[in-house]
Amino acid sequence: MNQQEPSIKSTPPPPSILRRLIEKDISLSLRIHTLCQPVPRWFLKTLEISGDGRFWFPVPIALLFSPLPSSSAQARSILIGLLIGSLLDLALVGSIKHLIRRPRPVYNKGMHLTFAVDHWSFPSGHSSRVFFIAAFLYLSLVYGDGGDLRPSLLLGLVFVWSAVTSVSRVLLGRHFALDVFAGAALGVFEGLVVYRFLKKI
Repeated sequence: MNQQEPSIKSTPPPPSILRRLIEKDISLSLRIHTLCQPVPRWFLKTLEISGDGRFWFPVPIALLFSPLPSSSAQARSILIGLLIGSLLDLALVGSIKHLIRRPRPVYNKGMHLTFAVDHWSFPSGHSSRVFFIAAFLYLSLVYGDGGDLRPSLLLGLVFVWSAVTSVSRVLLGRHFALDVFAGAALGVFEGLVVYRFLKKI
């Protein structure tokens, strides 16, 4: 008489730490996006435009050809740094997005005129850009070699702008919270790299 062996139920392995982190990130981002729906969309879109690379590339170039650099060596150095940092940010963010290929949130709506690599979500290019600007200006004005430009209320406003613009990426549904944190950290790193590069030349 053949006895059937007791069937052993196979339990799926527990999700990895990375998977759990991503799931919590998706859940938190959706909750933030949903709770902040009353925030006027025009305000969030204004922040989006203010941190766009298509806006920040022409600005330092135009100012470099203005009378400002000739009247202040420190201003010229800052403008050159902003231009170098914009190019560095474009290269790093584009490369990371192409490697990671994390899709944007499914509730992301109304993105137009985007490049192919910009269909990916990680990291947030807006967050890296605005935090690069804030970090580089802080380092240049606080630890720079002196000059006629000094830290002021404007520097504080730049940091507030960078933080609010980064948060707006989650509120608009463009990015997950982890994308924004990673972008901000990348931007601070870029600011440090560009500042030290300019100090050596």
